[in-house]
Amino acid sequence: MKHRDRVVMSLSHEEPDRCPMQISFTPEFADRLRPSVNIASASHHNPHGGGNTYELERALGEDMLLTSVGWANSYYANDLFNAGRDTYTDSWGVTFRNSTYSTRFGQGFYTEMVGHPLADDSAVAGYRAPDPDAPDLYSEAQWVLDTFKGEYWIVGVTVTTIFETAWALRGYEKLLMDFVTAPEAADAILDIPYAYHLSAAERLTRMGVDMIWIGDDIGTQSSMLMSPDTWRRFLKPRMARFISTIKSINPALMVAYHSDGCIYPVIPELIEIGVDVLNPVQPRSMDPAVLKEKYGRQLCFWGSIDEQHTLPFGSTQEVRREVASRLETIGKGGGLIIGPTHHVQLDTPVENVLALVDAVTRP
Repeated sequence: MKHRDRVVMSLSHEEPDRCPMQISFTPEFADRLRPSVNIASASHHNPHGGGNTYELERALGEDMLLTSVGWANSYYANDLFNAGRDTYTDSWGVTFRNSTYSTRFGQGFYTEMVGHPLADDSAVAGYRAPDPDAPDLYSEAQWVLDTFKGEYWIVGVTVTTIFETAWALRGYEKLLMDFVTAPEAADAILDIPYAYHLSAAERLTRMGVDMIWIGDDIGTQSSMLMSPDTWRRFLKPRMARFISTIKSINPALMVAYHSDGCIYPVIPELIEIGVDVLNPVQPRSMDPAVLKEKYGRQLCFWGSIDEQHTLPFGSTQEVRREVASRLETIGKGGGLIIGPTHHVQLDTPVENVLALVDAVTRP
């Protein structure tokens, strides 16, 4: 069965020959994984799909390929860290610092934001975002579509769509305070990434991607990080316009929405505004079986394999048991694209990822 057809069946709430699968990796884990799948090249790997060769994804038998346009690509722009340089400023004016960490498998890094171009109120009115129509932004997407559209389900990625990019520009605490003390200022800042990512999503839709992946992290481990009313005031109307606009271009387009954590209170409203697929279904925060029971007729799901505990710290047998559990519950009757709930991290044993792949492809 073609990878693309497998995804189409599952998103139509039918069970294909096996559950479709998608896995992404941090650059450091990608470096460790390559020898296990007999790939010698070591090109920079961006888990959001910005500038990849897709060799790893294809070698593992994944069914979806991601191509990303937007601010999220800045997170993994580690090629910008050259000799003697531990910070960089991206095209949005956000400054990142390279922070290292150690695991049993070696040293990795995370990029931390240390400078926000709209931290001062006076900077907001004159701020200009990067050009979302710059042709070079879409060269990879065109190559992916030209090369793989017939075989794979192609996802146009514009995650960190509104809230996350806005707080990167403003500063996290300041934007949350703006929601309460300066709502007009919050609106002006939120509109900047909204307009940029909508323009990118419109173009990707016209180019022919099968799905647009949007979203912002609005959940903590056990609750939402803002009240549902705040979400309804600032984010829901923008997301609703975003989705209706891109679906007006292609009514068959599927829309996936990402948020880590627990977002139970707003799931019915995500369905209301046109979300088709919920990602990543973090099992330590929301029960995948409960989500399937309550919303499985209206939503499909993408993710559900625990990247907090099972993949990094479990045994291969525990990984296989978790995959089997997901296939029997949230995957029953179709409606699931299985995979980890986050980019696979450096602390994860390679054999656990290979066990995941084997359990999905040879259940």
